Amino acid sequence: MTLDFSKSIFALAPLAGFTDLPFRGVVKKFGADLTVSEMISSNALAFKNSKTIKMLEKSPLENPYSVQIAGSNQDVIKRAIEFLNSQDGIDIVDLNCGCPAPKIVNNLQGSSLLTDLPTMAKTIKTIKEYSNKELLSVKMRLGFNHKNHIEIAKVCEDSGADFIVVHGRTRAGKYKASVDYDAIREVKESISIPVIANGDITTPKKAKWVLEYTKANGVMVGRGAIGKPWIFKIIKDYINGDTISSSPTPDLIREVILEHFNQMIAHYGDYGAILFRKHLHRYSKAGYIGASKFRDLVNRVENPKDMRDIIEEFFLSSNFRAY
Repeated sequence: MTLDFSKSIFALAPLAGFTDLPFRGVVKKFGADLTVSEMISSNALAFKNSKTIKMLEKSPLENPYSVQIAGSNQDVIKRAIEFLNSQDGIDIVDLNCGCPAPKIVNNLQGSSLLTDLPTMAKTIKTIKEYSNKELLSVKMRLGFNHKNHIEIAKVCEDSGADFIVVHGRTRAGKYKASVDYDAIREVKESISIPVIANGDITTPKKAKWVLEYTKANGVMVGRGAIGKPWIFKIIKDYINGDTISSSPTPDLIREVILEHFNQMIAHYGDYGAILFRKHLHRYSKAGYIGASKFRDLVNRVENPKDMRDIIEEFFLSSNFRAY
């Protein structure tokens, strides 16, 4: 595995509670070049937590596959990396320096590493020294309360990161502030390693514009892919000028949703039906008659067979208005 940065990379962002193995497997079928695990605690990896180990599992389609970790304690990071070294099928280790959640930030993890660049540098160097995986990446924001994106990016490069993903907001901006694509462009101009742009990339037109404006080596799509795993094919077709029949048909949407559901049950057992509710909420927003009643109904269904029957009946082309 080697990511080919001579052409634009289209990656799926790690989103807690959404980008698990079943969803990543579906996304790969629509042309995502890179998939990343949900964020995983380095502490849980170091102590070989069974639930965490299951989060490392990947689809056979995931090549390359990146595992994102969070942490800053050097001994714990080292132990986590040594455990990952024993796991086959992982190509990239990604250090999370962007998560804004208080429970992560309060433990000098995620975006709080942006407030302590020496520790951030040390953490990157520790991963680089002990990892046997092909690549090391860092997912960063523009800063914590204020932007110091060029300084952060240079720390990543100087400490051994092979490429970085830049989310175009500060931690203070959470997920609602306007994305600063100028800053992403400045990062790209200031370092020599590849840069992937991230933040509010929800349409093919936006993806093309971000690539052209920032000169980034790729884009990472997060929330724009939830309920629309086919977005990667649509983006690639749009950029390549092949937009004929690019949007999925109602029959294909139904097929994808059922496959996703089946993968959830295979991975989680019957509890997968409950976990799938949030995905059905997103899928049903694509233009279906009676979507509100459908969402209310699936919120009360737990049995996989019952839920599959409801899905098959609801996602008929006759219920589809317009995508």
